[in-house]
Amino acid sequence: MPFTRSAFAGLLEPLDRRVIGRAVRAHDGDHGVGGGDNAWTCERHLKTLLFAQFAGLKSLREIVEGLAAHSASFYHLNLRAPCRSTLSDANRERPAAVFGEIARALIPVAAGALRRDGEALIRLVDSTPIPLDGNRFAWAQANPRTRGLKLHLLHDPRQGRPVWFEVTSAKVDDVVAGRAVPLEPGATYVFDKGYTDYRWWSEILAAGSFFLTRRKRNARCREISENPAQGDGILFDRTLKIGHRQPRGGAAINPLYDLSLREVVVARPDKAEPLYLLTNDFHRPAAEIARLYKERWDIELLFKWIKQNLKIRSFLGRSENAVRIQIYVALIAFMLLRILHHTAARGFKASTALLLTQLKIALFSPLRLRTTPKPPPKPPALRPPNPQACLAFK
Repeated sequence: MPFTRSAFAGLLEPLDRRVIGRAVRAHDGDHGVGGGDNAWTCERHLKTLLFAQFAGLKSLREIVEGLAAHSASFYHLNLRAPCRSTLSDANRERPAAVFGEIARALIPVAAGALRRDGEALIRLVDSTPIPLDGNRFAWAQANPRTRGLKLHLLHDPRQGRPVWFEVTSAKVDDVVAGRAVPLEPGATYVFDKGYTDYRWWSEILAAGSFFLTRRKRNARCREISENPAQGDGILFDRTLKIGHRQPRGGAAINPLYDLSLREVVVARPDKAEPLYLLTNDFHRPAAEIARLYKERWDIELLFKWIKQNLKIRSFLGRSENAVRIQIYVALIAFMLLRILHHTAARGFKASTALLLTQLKIALFSPLRLRTTPKPPPKPPALRPPNPQACLAFK
């Protein structure tokens, strides 16, 4: 019987074994594992956790029993049946940095599969908390709002994929993590007022990029000049300078003190107070500036999608290493889904969430996305007559 690749194998296809091998060697991920056929390597652990993400499994017992039901597929996937203790030890001992590096290596692969030429570079910056119970995760640090970790993300809304990510303690401020965001010339970075840092904004300008954010209420505005406001909902279109030359508390000199910025004031139908948007982009129309900031909610919807469809709310281990591994694997699973949806499953016109639903049901079956099954052939006696003209010889 010829081999037919399963949907799970198709999902794993973008994962390059050479990239996985380099990440494992860089962090000594398979230390003490051995090299036999039964060695539980980082590659096998990654595939097992991806299986749990795609199948929606919530416990180690479910993973073990779920894999045991598909032992016939182990050979082509380079897997074996694990024990719960093996999975638990791997979650605790395998370096989370291995899985983080694999996820980062998958970003350019996703960029190539989801590429759309001729579109502006828009980058959305935001973070989401990963709450953890202090009784079970005693190592988790807390900020005034929550205890746990934070997932910081740079998102491309045009391609629907992450461009950069970082997992930090909940105590790390958004702007501190934001300073590590890679800057691309010509890109527009859209973020909320929690990322107010004039020195970081000056770095964005020096890179030849643009930023768009909300102005803080207590920010000092100077040398305000009004421009004609054009567009529905645009109240004001101003040019101004912002901040003090020497901020209080011994901070460095404000690098934007002498720089003119643009402020677009946008009315909000549901609230009395308008939005005060700051940018260094003087070329886009004011209505497009307002639309770009509204597009920032795409990253909030992405966080919601990941939390609803993948497993980063309940965790398979209680150590910090196990939690970080599961977050990295969830990001890998999301990018693999997006790649599949735009390559082998590009004919599937429904959402990625519905594609995941089909994959959950038939993960180890061949990838078939037909909405209606092809009917079996009819016997010759029941087939309609052939309309092709025939010659009758007498």
